[in-house]
Amino acid sequence: MRLLSGLIADTLRALFGGGRNVVAETVEVFRENAEGAALRSEARHAAAMAQFAAEFSRDRRSWFDRLMDGVNRLPRPLLALSTLGLLAAAMVDPLWFAARMRGLALVPEPLWWLLGVVVSFYFGARQQVKHQSFQRDIAAQLAQARRVAGDIAEIDTLRTTATDAATPPPPQAPIAAANPALGQWLRDRDETR
Repeated sequence: MRLLSGLIADTLRALFGGGRNVVAETVEVFRENAEGAALRSEARHAAAMAQFAAEFSRDRRSWFDRLMDGVNRLPRPLLALSTLGLLAAAMVDPLWFAARMRGLALVPEPLWWLLGVVVSFYFGARQQVKHQSFQRDIAAQLAQARRVAGDIAEIDTLRTTATDAATPPPPQAPIAAANPALGQWLRDRDETR
């Protein structure tokens, strides 16, 4: 009997002793360690987000870029206000308005096409700039998402800990009444706490 227990102990020590887990190491030859894969994936994701955040963290716009951005904001309000102004001018001075509209009727059709192309490119380029700015803002928010998720997990942990501490232990009287030995053990356990 003693020989068998020594043999079992030696076998278990050989498999799991010395801080190594031979079984786990053997299994990892055939199947990827899920925890290690998750840690590598997390490190890869964090590095990508750090690079992305560093790339867009600085506002590289010069004073000229800011000035042009301000100038670029003028056409849409000017178009809207000038259209309302034309309607007001048609009501205030119909003859003046009619003369201007007759002048517009004399503009050749290719010039109208050119004006359409210029306006389309202007607003298309403007849309592209706004879209890229939006993408940059999204990237900054995603970089913060990991920290926020960690904070939420910590709050949930604190909430469950507080809830567990606030709930009283379940009543053990029916169990203790059915089994006197168990009742004595529960009383002894409660006294040691």
